[in-house]
Amino acid sequence: MDAIFTRTSTRQFESREVEQKYIIKILRAAMAAPSAMNQQPWEFYVITDKNIISKLAKVTPYSSPAGNAPVNIVACYNTGALRVPAMVNIDMAIATENILLEAETLGLGAVMLGIAPDEERMKAVEEILNLPENFRAFTIIPIGYPKNKRAQEDRYEPSRIHTL
Repeated sequence: MDAIFTRTSTRQFESREVEQKYIIKILRAAMAAPSAMNQQPWEFYVITDKNIISKLAKVTPYSSPAGNAPVNIVACYNTGALRVPAMVNIDMAIATENILLEAETLGLGAVMLGIAPDEERMKAVEEILNLPENFRAFTIIPIGYPKNKRAQEDRYEPSRIHTL
């Protein structure tokens, strides 16, 4: 539970590389996510190529953190694996949250940069990565060692709890 209460969105990273063993742990966490009817629609692209990272950083007005990170994970989904297409965004969001929490647990920082469901953004990422036709881009997740760490604010709000 510590990662839930300490994780914040990191947008500035140190230049040092992220160890491969940490990338594997992060991807294992992503693939441990539940999914509708166990469809597991995810495919993950690990990007360390500076040229590709630079292009990803320009996909949206908000994607510049991608350019600050030594590694970016682009979470995609395979349309050919969908048994419950209406649930794919939820499945992918859960896998992405697992990535964010595992990064925090490992002492790394990360942020989710929204791509889906914006068709223009999705197509831009798909072109940059030259994805297969049946793969759709969901999100860009820059990951690295945070330049600075801020405390998470307490967002617990009892007035939003309704008991029947």
